Amino acid sequence: MIKTRKDIEEQEKNALAPYAVFSDSSQGRVVSEKEDPFRTCFQRDRDRIIHSKAFRRLKGKTQVFVASYGDHYRSRLTHTMEVAQFSRDIARTLGLNEDLAETIALAHDLGHTPFGHAGQEAMNEIMQKYNSRFEHNEQSRRVVEEIEFKTENYKGLNLSYEVLDGLIKHRTPYDSPEANDHLMPSLEAQIVNIADEIAYESHDIDDGIRAGIVHLKDLNELALWKEAKKGVSKKLSNELYSRTIISNIMTLIVDDLVNETEKNLQANKIQTLEDIYKQKYMIASFSNPMLSKVIELKDYLYKHFYQSHGVRTYNDRGKEVIHFLFEALYKSPDLMHEKAIESLKTQEKHIVVKDYISGMTDNFALELLNQIENI
Repeated sequence: MIKTRKDIEEQEKNALAPYAVFSDSSQGRVVSEKEDPFRTCFQRDRDRIIHSKAFRRLKGKTQVFVASYGDHYRSRLTHTMEVAQFSRDIARTLGLNEDLAETIALAHDLGHTPFGHAGQEAMNEIMQKYNSRFEHNEQSRRVVEEIEFKTENYKGLNLSYEVLDGLIKHRTPYDSPEANDHLMPSLEAQIVNIADEIAYESHDIDDGIRAGIVHLKDLNELALWKEAKKGVSKKLSNELYSRTIISNIMTLIVDDLVNETEKNLQANKIQTLEDIYKQKYMIASFSNPMLSKVIELKDYLYKHFYQSHGVRTYNDRGKEVIHFLFEALYKSPDLMHEKAIESLKTQEKHIVVKDYISGMTDNFALELLNQIENI
């Protein structure tokens, strides 16, 4: 049996919570387009993102370690996939629009620089010299609205309003984009915010252990680790032992998020999507006990992993590369590709150079640096 878009939209009305974002109630796109006969607007947006060049380049961008450091460390792409998986599962459990949550998750890091958060810091330092700033969620929106293209009929990917709103309101301890309004994001977007945190907290422990930077004896002092290791057999190999505990941590965090969010929905008497938008605080949240455990884990990772000598060495090198490339390309813009050079006719030079560098993979940036140094 073939299911059409209308069939899927009708299923949403029967299956989703009344405060979810319904595909047939989307506020639409900047440029109106004929609806797809089989895909909802958010499914269509998801496909546009997955098939974009910016999405493919995420495989070569750093998460914490330089993307080429080893085969089993997370890249920006694998991180994005994990965020999308968490987002879909949590959205499904809460009766929300899985396709919207997944789409926002897949797009949330499209604007990220090479060399992880260090690259973003470097680019922000540079932009401040031009009375501007760099924030990768704002850049993600710029990617899908201005830089990517799929047709001559409009710039960008022409995504739905709800996806763009979720991108610009993606807020974590590392992300603080400026939104155009003061409304809360959809609950789907709020779920992606927290799914992003859950993903990097869990996979950064795994990557840290694999790299020999994070140690079990230290993790044993953390409340969340202690709770998650209960009942885990010490007869397991070291790798299976830690991976089982990390899996338990993810389960504990997700279960708490789902239950606390449901409590918040009931306590605030949420009945409609408009009720979500007008709230003063996020509805999706952890319970206070879980929040304290998560904060303890974050603090540990910051002090012992992100600020470790090995990671800081990569970060410092990444920042140096970003600064060097910006100065070199700003001075000699002919070193950029033809499309970027063409953009100089309509855009300020620092914006064009910023866009060009932020779209690079780690290896492309390093290779370009070597080329320039050898000129």
